[in-house]
Amino acid sequence: MTEPTDGTSRKLRELAQNLWWSWQPDIRAIFRNLDPVLWSAVYHNPVALLERIDPDEVTRRVQDLELQTRIDQAHRLLQQYLQGGESWGVTHAGPILARTVAYFSAEFGLHQSLPIYSGGLGVLAGDHLKSMSDLGAHVVGVGLLYHQGYTHQLIDENGWQQDLYEPIGAEELPVEPVLDAAGEQARFSVELPGRDVFLRIWRVRVGRSDLLLLDTRDDANSEKDRELTARLYGGDQETRIQQEILLGVGGHRALGVVGVIPSVLHLNEGHSAFALLERGRELVERTGVTAAEALREVAAMSVFTTHTPVEAGHDRFRPELARPHLEPLALGLSLPLDEVMDLGSEHPGDLAAPFCPTVLALKLTRRANSVSALHGRVSRKMWMGLYPGKTEEEVPIGHITNGVHVRTWLASDLQNFYGQHLGPSWLDRIALPELWAKADAISDAELWEIHQVLKARLFTFVRRRLAERRQRLALPAPEREPLSPETLTLGFARRFATYKRADLLFQDLDRLARLVNDPERPLQILYSGKAHPRDTGGKALAQRVANLEKDPRFAGRIVFLENYSMHVARQLVQGVDAWLNTPRRPLEACGTSGQKCILNGVLNCSILDGWWAEAYDGGNGFAVGSGDVHANPEVQDERDALALFEVLETEVIPLYYRRDAQGIPHGWMARVKRAIRTLAWRYNADRMVMDYVRQCYMPAAGGETCRMP
Repeated sequence: MTEPTDGTSRKLRELAQNLWWSWQPDIRAIFRNLDPVLWSAVYHNPVALLERIDPDEVTRRVQDLELQTRIDQAHRLLQQYLQGGESWGVTHAGPILARTVAYFSAEFGLHQSLPIYSGGLGVLAGDHLKSMSDLGAHVVGVGLLYHQGYTHQLIDENGWQQDLYEPIGAEELPVEPVLDAAGEQARFSVELPGRDVFLRIWRVRVGRSDLLLLDTRDDANSEKDRELTARLYGGDQETRIQQEILLGVGGHRALGVVGVIPSVLHLNEGHSAFALLERGRELVERTGVTAAEALREVAAMSVFTTHTPVEAGHDRFRPELARPHLEPLALGLSLPLDEVMDLGSEHPGDLAAPFCPTVLALKLTRRANSVSALHGRVSRKMWMGLYPGKTEEEVPIGHITNGVHVRTWLASDLQNFYGQHLGPSWLDRIALPELWAKADAISDAELWEIHQVLKARLFTFVRRRLAERRQRLALPAPEREPLSPETLTLGFARRFATYKRADLLFQDLDRLARLVNDPERPLQILYSGKAHPRDTGGKALAQRVANLEKDPRFAGRIVFLENYSMHVARQLVQGVDAWLNTPRRPLEACGTSGQKCILNGVLNCSILDGWWAEAYDGGNGFAVGSGDVHANPEVQDERDALALFEVLETEVIPLYYRRDAQGIPHGWMARVKRAIRTLAWRYNADRMVMDYVRQCYMPAAGGETCRMP
């Protein structure tokens, strides 16, 4: 040991308390080496590991494995990273370095150890904070600390999703209390009908970004109010609007409590739209301007991203529920309550019309965007009624296509491999097309060999998960070993909503059985995903997939993994051969799971929807169908199922099994490298954040009122 154990312990805890470790493979390896079994048991959570492990065991492992130098180096690199220096943000984002962006979201998917996310919306928010950090562009996230998280999914013996909620202790989360001047946890109140609800503030460190999370577990609150921040998307409509008031109004007040004066408000979906009214109320109170002047100022500094093209995905609150919740804001703005209600109404003046936070956000922001080019068209059509006199093309909703945080989703084996072929600083240049031109020179054999290693690792993970489920349910061992490493493996993992059509191939089970059991060119499919706890249709869909394992024709070839999470997603996008995406066009806003596959050498096989509609070039993956949409959804499903079988049978399967004498599928690898070359530079979160900074944040910080280009 080169220093006292307490110094090592301090460094380990500082590393654990900043989620920078979640995209640093070498730091994760340090924690894993301290106790591999415990590391797995705590879902790769270093805070929980250090909380549970015996300090003497830490000392022994550090000495035995000579970890001290690695710990010292990791701690030094973290300090250097936090200090910043020259970065993209210094050159391109000056105003938001002086006054930060405040990024509001109902969920943040940063790591599976902080389960305050349900799916793509939250993961996108987490990737956004991470890339803002890497680029040196200042942002403070604002969300809620759900102390029971999102549903923990268990599949029972009938294949039905059971929803388990477990309390999460703050002592085992990467969160720390925000303290006030007296050294107590900072707290403040928000008005809800008939009472004040108190909120406590927690901070999560995400590299150079901060995330503030609000928690109603305060002794001054009733038991019912303490449960308001228990579950993500839990409860009835009353709970939902109160959570959104706490997120928007409470989130904006929390910024003031911690001394943050943002130059830009960015709302990630409509759940946080009440922040706009709170910002207006605060301006009226502080500066004495009129409500109209205040709301114009709010609109000029605000950005709104809409994520869903599905009508049911937008909250609509009954007027008798919305009115008492909006009364304090109307009073603070010195506006009649009916006028505030009209701000969230698609039919102003109609007292029976519901209040829609998405409408409020569209009316009170100057820059609104969707998350893919096709989603932009759908959104302009969906909300055209809010802009009388404008054609669909003139509706001021643009698009910034989503991207994914490469360091989070890329397998560490490939990160080192790309470093050898693209240069040591390649991760700092991922948004440059010229960097990826070098992909064509990569050896097919080398890339294929790494993919086979990742595939074997995935299968080990899957078999362990399946064994755990069999043990829990006391099920017999399978007659056939699940999954064959030589077999073409498709992956399908996402939120189980019916429009995503996880069962599209099940329209012809006999034809599917012939594919999975072909003696020369077999197929196997890995499924994973959760349905919303109240979505019985989604649960029935998951049950249908899970129970297909019981059919002897599909045993060991169709596999359903329970309790989908970011950890499960990483294994799948890194290890399958091709990624299956089958939404009913045009209902997929973006579909970032397929983007996570690109750099991992996995090809997309997808309906031309979301990001794939603007990404597919005929040779960088596979398209299902031509993009045509039939007015009858049942007819569309039939046609898309036929198109999916067609592309699998005539393109995907033959290309995968066409090998040379060494077993290398050169035609397949040519598509893999074309996908890397043509897609990697575009569909990453660094490019996405750069677009937001240039097109949205800089104009908003400067007070420009023009619409987003």
